[in-house]
Amino acid sequence: MERFWIFLFFLSSIASGSSQRELSLQHGGTITIPCDYERQYIQHKKYWCYDAGSAFNFCTIQAYANNTAGRVTVTDYPDQNLFTVTMRNLKTGDTGSYWCAVETEWGPDVHKQIYITVKSGAVPDVSVVESSVGGQEGGVVRIQCLYSAGYQSEQKQWCRSKDQWCYKVGRTGTSQNSAVQISDDKKSRSFSVEMSGLKKSDAGWYGCRVGKLEVPVHLSVSDAAPEVTKYSGTEKLIEFCVA
Repeated sequence: MERFWIFLFFLSSIASGSSQRELSLQHGGTITIPCDYERQYIQHKKYWCYDAGSAFNFCTIQAYANNTAGRVTVTDYPDQNLFTVTMRNLKTGDTGSYWCAVETEWGPDVHKQIYITVKSGAVPDVSVVESSVGGQEGGVVRIQCLYSAGYQSEQKQWCRSKDQWCYKVGRTGTSQNSAVQISDDKKSRSFSVEMSGLKKSDAGWYGCRVGKLEVPVHLSVSDAAPEVTKYSGTEKLIEFCVA
């Protein structure tokens, strides 16, 4: 069973008419969706909502934070200003619009839309080899993003979740002072991302974006490996004699 991740980032200024993200998934799979929220909403109720007709005002709440309802689990992580939604055993009937949402005391609830299409027996149009990668501080990490034949001419990007800063194919940029290089191999229908000189601040959510479709990747950065002092045979002999 394949497992995919998609992230959403929303601010209090987002309205129901804002642009949506799209995701193509396989029947029977599992998806986990991280939803970021502003710090001011830590104590507010979070929920996951669905409507086949793309109308937030008429959506049906699937589950509230820290609860499981049927095939849906929502978990809040207030220390990260984040809650996740996990949908299991996806079905073609799950196709439709969904919203990460936070209840507010005034006006409409804060929400961000994503449109999910569940295909039976079809390979996802955009996917990743690994949805979670890790590297050491100062080291290098590589991510491979795959796409279907119909997306060869679409723009490929590597986007950082927290500020939606994107790096395009053929350009070398920096992420928190780390070098980022992206290359596209149309023959294998994949593009690769290399981040070198990793910093602790690089850790977090990113996304392989092809056209409107986006598949997230979580990056963790651990402490650099301690340097090991090597001694020659002569140094060891002198140390032994002194002792």
